[in-house]
Amino acid sequence: MEGSIILEARNITKTFPGVVAVNNVTFRVYRGEVNALVGENGAGKSTLMKVLSGVYPDYEGKVILESKEVHFRTPKEAQDNGIALIPQELDLVPNLSVAENVFLSREPVDAFGFVNYKKMYEKTSEILERLGVPIDPREKIEELSTGQQQMVAIAKALSLDSKVIIMDEPTSAISQHEIENLFKIIRILKQEGKSIVYISHKLDEIFEIADRLTIMRDGKIVGEGLVKDFSYDDVVKLMVGRSIDKFFVKEKTEISDEIFRVEDLCLWSADRRRLIVDHVSFYVRHGEVLGIYGLMGAGRSETLEAIFGVYPKRTTGKLFLEKKQIEITSPQDALRFGIGFVPEDRKLAGLILQLAVVHNISITSLDKLVKLGMISKKFEENLAEEYVRRLNIRATSLYQIVENLSGGNQQKVVLAKWLAIRPKVLLLDEPTRGIDVNAKSEIYKLISELAKSGMGVIMVSSELPEILAMSDRIVVMSEGKKTGEFDRSEATEEKLLRAAIPRSMRRIAPSV
Repeated sequence: MEGSIILEARNITKTFPGVVAVNNVTFRVYRGEVNALVGENGAGKSTLMKVLSGVYPDYEGKVILESKEVHFRTPKEAQDNGIALIPQELDLVPNLSVAENVFLSREPVDAFGFVNYKKMYEKTSEILERLGVPIDPREKIEELSTGQQQMVAIAKALSLDSKVIIMDEPTSAISQHEIENLFKIIRILKQEGKSIVYISHKLDEIFEIADRLTIMRDGKIVGEGLVKDFSYDDVVKLMVGRSIDKFFVKEKTEISDEIFRVEDLCLWSADRRRLIVDHVSFYVRHGEVLGIYGLMGAGRSETLEAIFGVYPKRTTGKLFLEKKQIEITSPQDALRFGIGFVPEDRKLAGLILQLAVVHNISITSLDKLVKLGMISKKFEENLAEEYVRRLNIRATSLYQIVENLSGGNQQKVVLAKWLAIRPKVLLLDEPTRGIDVNAKSEIYKLISELAKSGMGVIMVSSELPEILAMSDRIVVMSEGKKTGEFDRSEATEEKLLRAAIPRSMRRIAPSV
């Protein structure tokens, strides 16, 4: 029956070391409706959904499914009970076919125990046809667009005969046409009595597709009800209505002349059909922290990567260091000019996890550690010791494997690696993502010290309190473009969020 509660998270609390991610939350999912969940990064949305879908089995509180208490220990248990999570980062296997991904670990078999590929392809075709998606079930995932992969993930959820489908930021990397197709599919699912939990930063999508709305902030629910009872402004105010925490450390610095400038920076997609970064220009001065804020898919990370020479064949624009034009066609060029880059994903792009602390720190400075044609172990250890001490990296020894450090200490090792080259400009992409409060405070202090030393710091962050507290000036991006610039004194959470939401999406839903 439409409008009845199918799934309920009752008084759920989920903690991580030093962080209460979800704090005594009660969240209800209604049958045959789109239940939207919104909030800033770090509000607890994804954590709550991972509790409901069996990813996090250790929590306080109760999960009630169709009036019965359940406790899923694994995602498979949740799937077997009709709850499917489509995560923001799709968990598809690139080198397998569409059908193999849809029925992964549940392949139909024949009487001899062999995989019945004919049946698997037929079943996958039926599901894709129902969704109105013209994809060959034999095609490999790696050959599909992001939007098509998103549809395959939905097909997989349908193949499980899911009662509740959780979509975490499903439109963050797909085109407007693909978004329209996704919405058609969601409406079909509603008609079939399926329940959708829809997580998104894009408020226009919420007003267009959702029936109910729940707003989270700091691990708690701060607003809920029918979408028609909220205006755009109501939602913005509930999302950003918190004060900046005391652990932000930003000393006053002496900001002088320009150190680095970007003019008309463009980054094309791999197929060269669209601009990921669209004619973006900005500058940073000696002693200044320039914040770059934007929602998922705004092109923030790609901007830093383009500057750093990650995509030389797809990047155009001009770069100036100390008012002289420079050309960066590789990360090696950036390093040579004194530009360091702390990437968003430290494990994937910032560290060599199986190497020791000492080797991760020294890897950017090997040319300075050579003695008689060989790397000097003593020089390397001295360099690492300096930054382990300076950044208060907690490791059992210089030779502890980086993979075994905490997230905060791993992040400090990435910072140490780049500080070891004594950069003039430091690019920071989400420098405090996934680390505890104490480590965050230490990194804020370090960023402040670097700026005070005269370095130019460019910091990307999706956390509004962080960007407001640590930045001297803030550039806002949306859909690859620069959409705003604010001095520290004039910037507010509401102003930044307004500039970050795509222009085509800034309509206000009517209040009732």
